[in-house]
Amino acid sequence: MYELEEKWYLYLLIVIPMMAMLFLYVQVWKKKRQKAFGDLDLLHKLSPDRSNFKPVLKFCLLILALVFLIIGLVNPKIGTKLETVKREGIDVIFAMDISKSMLAEDVAPSRLEKGKQLISQIINNLGNDRIGIIAYSGSAFPVLPITSDYNVGKMFLQTMTPGMISSQGTSIDQAITLATTYIEKKDKTNKLLIIITDGEDHSEAAEEAAEEAKKLGLKIITIGVGTENGGTIPLKVNGEVQSLQRDQNNEVVVTKRNEEILKRIAKSSGGGYIDGNSTKNVVEYVKNALENIQKTEFESTQMADFKSQFQWFLGFSFLLLFVDVLIFERKTKWIKKLNLFNEGKK
Repeated sequence: MYELEEKWYLYLLIVIPMMAMLFLYVQVWKKKRQKAFGDLDLLHKLSPDRSNFKPVLKFCLLILALVFLIIGLVNPKIGTKLETVKREGIDVIFAMDISKSMLAEDVAPSRLEKGKQLISQIINNLGNDRIGIIAYSGSAFPVLPITSDYNVGKMFLQTMTPGMISSQGTSIDQAITLATTYIEKKDKTNKLLIIITDGEDHSEAAEEAAEEAKKLGLKIITIGVGTENGGTIPLKVNGEVQSLQRDQNNEVVVTKRNEEILKRIAKSSGGGYIDGNSTKNVVEYVKNALENIQKTEFESTQMADFKSQFQWFLGFSFLLLFVDVLIFERKTKWIKKLNLFNEGKK
């Protein structure tokens, strides 16, 4: 297993094709200038020691040196062993509403993106807790099982869109019921379900599902995104708004946050509700809630002892640059005698 410490340096690799195109342009330009100056065979006889191959070789060495240098700056790290460590924490399950109403932009950049931001910030402030992710709209399905790998969780989080589930609606009850399946009888780890939604078009069975979850020891925090005034639902193609969502009567749909149902769901499970429009307040609220939940010891297997490998790439880079300096563009006498590139006949 590996990780890249400074990934943004990889953008420097765009310089490589630019240099290659510039090199090819210069070679073509030189060829044209030589033809304009005189006969190529005559020019070759006037400079018999000039190599056609070595400039290309020196350029390739320079390119390889730059590639190794950039990879060295990225600092790849390799995990050398797996460790099973004991940690104390709880399991935090995120249930993300990905219905079409979450595309409304009454909260910037949109309710859906705001929800993703909230989950990412909450994850950033977790300690030794494990996470799981559920996506739901008209139905619910597990996106990520319980894991301690936060990076994987964030990666899956960014892939969540309304198109993942064909049936529309906001079946919070199904999300809660699915979350209870994350609870195993042998697993004594305390669990917290965090629901991120606008609460609109909800199922009436949500409160009953919350009460059943409470019996299993699952506490629920609901986070409402959106505004009471609401907003329209833009339908985009390639990032551009093509139209607005309309109902069966061809009226433009205005979706509003349903705060009351979210408060009732949270109350039914012994949890709480928080307005999701302020990221700082949400993170602080969840942090305080986690402090009041008893932590449980569990074992977690993870890749450990990551070692930096930048020195190898920097070493190869400097070695190639050193070799490049030592190579002259004129022909090497002993290679010239071998006539490997059929240059002797020119």
